[in-house]
Amino acid sequence: MKSVSLVLGGGAARGYAHIGVIKVLEKHGYKIKSISGTSMGSLIGGMYAAGALEAYTDWISHLNKLDMVKLLDFSIGHNGVIKGEKIFAVLRNMTGNVNIENLPIKYTAVATDATSKREVWLQKGDLLSAIRASISIPSVFTPVEKDGHYLVDGGILNLLPIAPVMSDMNDLIVAVDVNADIQCKYNVHLTPDEIKQQAKLKTHFFKLWEKSKNPLKNNKEGIFDIVSISIVMMQNLITRYRIAEYKPDIIINISRNSCELYDFHKSKEMIEIGKMAAEDTLQKFEGNNS
Repeated sequence: MKSVSLVLGGGAARGYAHIGVIKVLEKHGYKIKSISGTSMGSLIGGMYAAGALEAYTDWISHLNKLDMVKLLDFSIGHNGVIKGEKIFAVLRNMTGNVNIENLPIKYTAVATDATSKREVWLQKGDLLSAIRASISIPSVFTPVEKDGHYLVDGGILNLLPIAPVMSDMNDLIVAVDVNADIQCKYNVHLTPDEIKQQAKLKTHFFKLWEKSKNPLKNNKEGIFDIVSISIVMMQNLITRYRIAEYKPDIIINISRNSCELYDFHKSKEMIEIGKMAAEDTLQKFEGNNS
């Protein structure tokens, strides 16, 4: 059984693909012994390290309109649209109060210190607080204040954080890039009921957004499109430099065209796409090394 250092990139809703990748790695007999994650990658990796990924996957797979009403705590300030306290209360019920240093798997959440303008590796302390800092997409989630510093999304400076696992004594470094500039070649079949449910969730989200007291509410979907385009342009360049500097043994590419950053209603498709991409990549790797 080969040991793996797993690097999970940021990409908002596309990060659901990480769940599928993890399932396939386990199926092929790989042992995940350390994880480094940015943004959504830090969330999926953290839930896995805490032994709560199955509970999390079941939860996101059964979200409905009533859940959305209960979970979205819109902020009335200008530093972010969503506070995230309700979402993280649900996550804490799954993980309990656990510190990173007590996890059975070495774990790093990468955030950006907006005050000092530098990358931060969160490797100790409360797990969910570290994840909350790492996922704080500017203008969407309110930043996390810590010791006079404001921590925001780690993907601003490092979308694919390979460096934190370079010193690990594992057999392979496997990186998952969910923003790859490639065509999406995978199709996931949904039932008519599933398609209808997805459409309802997306429509309801933007209705809640419109009714919120946030001063940016009139932008509706527009602000998310602007954020998405801006992040993608910046992060693609950064990711290319990171991969050139720190080369993983295996890189699993998920097309950035698989879904939009805010398509959180598409968890099933992204999990399945993650599985298919991982299967193809691992079969090629194992075939070349047999």
